[in-house]
Amino acid sequence: MKSPQQITVQAQHEGSKIRQRWYQVKDSERLHTVSLLLDHFRPVSTLAFCNTKQQCRDLVEVLQAQGFSALALFGELEQRERDQVLVQFANRSCSVLVATDVAARGLDIAQLEAVINVDVTPDSEIHSHRIGRTGRVGQSGAAEGLALNLASMNEMGSVGKIEPLQGRESEWHELAELTPGKGEPMKPPMATLQIVGGRKEKIRAGDVLGALTGDCGYAKDQVGKINVNEFSTYVAVDRAIAAEAAGKLSSGRVKGKSVKVRLLEL
Repeated sequence: MKSPQQITVQAQHEGSKIRQRWYQVKDSERLHTVSLLLDHFRPVSTLAFCNTKQQCRDLVEVLQAQGFSALALFGELEQRERDQVLVQFANRSCSVLVATDVAARGLDIAQLEAVINVDVTPDSEIHSHRIGRTGRVGQSGAAEGLALNLASMNEMGSVGKIEPLQGRESEWHELAELTPGKGEPMKPPMATLQIVGGRKEKIRAGDVLGALTGDCGYAKDQVGKINVNEFSTYVAVDRAIAAEAAGKLSSGRVKGKSVKVRLLEL
């Protein structure tokens, strides 16, 4: 380029819209502490960052065993698996998305209530980018976002690099403040139905909405986001009607054709 121009943009969030808390943990209690945070703060939608894909797998296994609705997103996933994971998280059928920075690059999830840094990133710029995802919650007039950070003693050097960038000291809290046992893990408000057939079959979102609110008899507010991909269509429905809706759609018609429908279980 003969006359290149460099453009720097501001981060898409305000620090004042993010409530940030730090907790010191031992490595052996890190994953269990994530469960405590979820049980204490009870966010509907949480993005949890890990530094490695193995940590992602381990955390999802722990959370699912404890009854949380959690899915993992990391670089080795096939595109079909990645699409399913992202659809379920974005349409509020999954409460916790556990991801590496590489896999989460470019994600823009609306209504994200909390970010949990399971591991401290050694790159302070990445830390700001991670927590900024929940700061965007303020754009729609909602409450401030919540950033919860876990750090062991050997990560304190990385924490020290983050503080000057943010222009303030870290706010530390004791694990003893977290009160478990507030009830069953929160279930996501929606569930996802997968319809075999998409753009290739000329299915449109309006066709699916029409089938659910017409022949199936559901109210419009019981239907959430509808994503039409090339070969599949995903529709979020109220969790209370999910199994019944899958059966009605399977025995009915979408755009005049019979379709195969399955409920995606976590």
